[in-house]
Amino acid sequence: MRIGHIQGDSVSQKKYAERITIMAKNAIVSEENFNPVLEMIYSAKQKAEYQVNTTVIDLYWSIGKYVSDKAKTDGWGKSTVKDLSSYILSKEPGIRGYSAQNIWRMKQFYETYCDHEKLSTLLRENTWSNNLHIMSKTKSYDEKEFYLRLARKEHYSARELERQIDSGYYERLALSSGKAPSSLEAREMSGVIRDMYMLEFLELPEPYLEKDLKKAIIKNFKKFLIEFGRDFLFMGEEYHLQVGTKDYYVDLLFYHRELQCLVAIDLKIDDFKPEYLGKMEFYLEALDRDEKKPHENPSVGIILCKSADADVVEYALNRNMTSTMVAEYRTKLIDKEVLKKKLDQLFAEAEENMDSDTESSVD
Repeated sequence: MRIGHIQGDSVSQKKYAERITIMAKNAIVSEENFNPVLEMIYSAKQKAEYQVNTTVIDLYWSIGKYVSDKAKTDGWGKSTVKDLSSYILSKEPGIRGYSAQNIWRMKQFYETYCDHEKLSTLLRENTWSNNLHIMSKTKSYDEKEFYLRLARKEHYSARELERQIDSGYYERLALSSGKAPSSLEAREMSGVIRDMYMLEFLELPEPYLEKDLKKAIIKNFKKFLIEFGRDFLFMGEEYHLQVGTKDYYVDLLFYHRELQCLVAIDLKIDDFKPEYLGKMEFYLEALDRDEKKPHENPSVGIILCKSADADVVEYALNRNMTSTMVAEYRTKLIDKEVLKKKLDQLFAEAEENMDSDTESSVD
């Protein structure tokens, strides 16, 4: 009896295992067959959302043009626009987006961009909320174009875009590269590793340790990626590397889609020191030998310090054909006006240098 019972159990287990295997195979086959349909749905949904947004922006543009023309020919002002809003709401109760204030913004929107044909596509590729932030919070058209491209590429929500503008992203990138960001191609702009990052959202208490900095970054990871750029794909923290019999750990490891390479970040809570470079170069060599795939580009390193003396950085990097960059971070937002003044000073110095070069060539 016991032998028969054991054999019966064995047969049941075998049948159960066969059933699980068949189910798993069916699931794989179903996924292979069904996924293309799901991708069609996602694609159509994305296209529909884009078309709806384009239609809304076109409508607001047309209304803005109409009101602007009426203001010039018939003297329409805010009181008339208020009457227009009331009329629309009386005919279409519950309709949203047609308050007197918003209709007046449509007029401003049209008047801001009507002479800038090259921005028309970008305007339609951004939401109305993002367009309003860019229109009201930026001054030059170079700056407007920069944020229109950035918001489109990074798919920023209104709140995310507002934070980037308020933190002086445009000015910080210009100060990093030494030229207006709008002069960079869209492809280059997305892959730039800047000289300075604003990490005010970490809300770190003073004093803090490196482990506190790392923990705060992981806790606020979405905001960290918005500041660095969404092309950074997270690979791990304390990423383990073994060289010989020794173990080493990279603070943060990413893969960058645009650069198509691994990016190692070493976190420091003090000033940049030249010896930090040797450690990073060692990490990059280990990553390239043991982790990099054949189709990927050589790894890149970022030494993220609390501050960095420009002369010390230049001396440290000058003799090395290195793919390591040194960047600073700030745990408190820098006043945007201070950044603007620095940027104006940078451009003024560049113009002076150009003038002196021209005079030298004439002499």
